[in-house]
Amino acid sequence: MARRKQYDFLDAMAHLTKNAAAAAEVLVQLVKNYSAENLITEAEKIHDLEKEGDKIVTELTNELYDAFITPIDREDILIIAERIDDILDGINALTYLFENLAITKMRPQTDEFAQLVLVAANGVHTAMLEFPKFKHSKTLKKMIDEVNRVESESDRLYSKLKKGLFTEETDLLEIIKWKDVYDRFEQIVNATEAAVDIIDGMVIKNT
Repeated sequence: MARRKQYDFLDAMAHLTKNAAAAAEVLVQLVKNYSAENLITEAEKIHDLEKEGDKIVTELTNELYDAFITPIDREDILIIAERIDDILDGINALTYLFENLAITKMRPQTDEFAQLVLVAANGVHTAMLEFPKFKHSKTLKKMIDEVNRVESESDRLYSKLKKGLFTEETDLLEIIKWKDVYDRFEQIVNATEAAVDIIDGMVIKNT
């Protein structure tokens, strides 16, 4: 009887980060060309990526129960998978916010926030691809630093947009809606930083 092929945990995590980056790319296009019609079609693409991500996490978790040997600590595999999934879940949740809050148009600089999400998600994906060769990779540390830089830039943009919302907007309903939207954007970028921080910790632990 043929031996069962060993499950590739690192490949599964890289697949997760690829889906997160793909969802971020769709988000950028949605924000850039926002309309009720585009929300339906683009959100469906993100929903599909998020569902696939959930399947990967479930499969990965089940494999952890049976694996005799893993490339890194089981706890680290589970935690990084969950943090990457947080990015996908956050982007997916944002599309539901647009729908449920009846957002009809994007506010100024929302596209900048979406672009930061994309840069950060791409950074996480590259970092995950580089992790298997962390002992020799010059790119890995750069990507970790890049995501941390983007998170700091995101904090500044978040503060600026929130301040503008509360000081310049007079429509209370608009304030309530967009506070939730900005909060969600910020949470997504925070999730990317959490993901690379764990990758950084894994590098230190395995060096």
